[in-house]
Amino acid sequence: MSDILSKLSYCIEFGKINKESPYPPDLKGQDGADEYARQAVDQGIPADEILEQGLVTGMAKVGVKFRENKIFVPQVLMSAKAMSTAMVHLKPFFTSGEVARKGKLIIGTVAGDLHDIGKNLVSMMVEGSGWEVIDLGVDVQSAKFLEAIENNPDSVVGLSAMLTTTMVNMNSIVKNIREKHPAQKIIIGGAPLNDDFRQEIGADHYSPDPQGAIEYINNLV
Repeated sequence: MSDILSKLSYCIEFGKINKESPYPPDLKGQDGADEYARQAVDQGIPADEILEQGLVTGMAKVGVKFRENKIFVPQVLMSAKAMSTAMVHLKPFFTSGEVARKGKLIIGTVAGDLHDIGKNLVSMMVEGSGWEVIDLGVDVQSAKFLEAIENNPDSVVGLSAMLTTTMVNMNSIVKNIREKHPAQKIIIGGAPLNDDFRQEIGADHYSPDPQGAIEYINNLV
């Protein structure tokens, strides 16, 4: 791995957004993910290498740390911000088709639920692992998921719920999706959920953390 990509990965892992960013303190005044991503592009490093060796590697380390409770939501959000800042420099390569995404994830918090922190964490980390994310927002009804599936064939669907009173809505959403798209891959997540519930409603995968979701969908590619 080139020195620039190693530094880019490090900045993403520790949430160093750009040179002006004061966080983390030990990198104050130094270049961040924004500068290193731009330098990598300017030096002609292939965009797919920047993505895989810089962004994906950094976010994967973040995901493992988060799963092991070594870091917490604020640090993950800083890393995700650094990743998003770096991603700006790669967007033209995705748009032109020079770099292909691994796939598409349609994600939303289910009907009746307005919580979005968990969904947003998954969205940002999945994007950092090389996927295109179609975020439907919160309080999403079955019809909106079905429309997104029709517009994005071969995608994976992610359902989020943070309340015991709204997790039951996953059952009807999964049922409605299965009626029209029996083979659709569906993953679920959220504080009150577990794998027994996943089996009960007929979803394909449950993960208690973003990294587990990433590992599952990466295995589908």
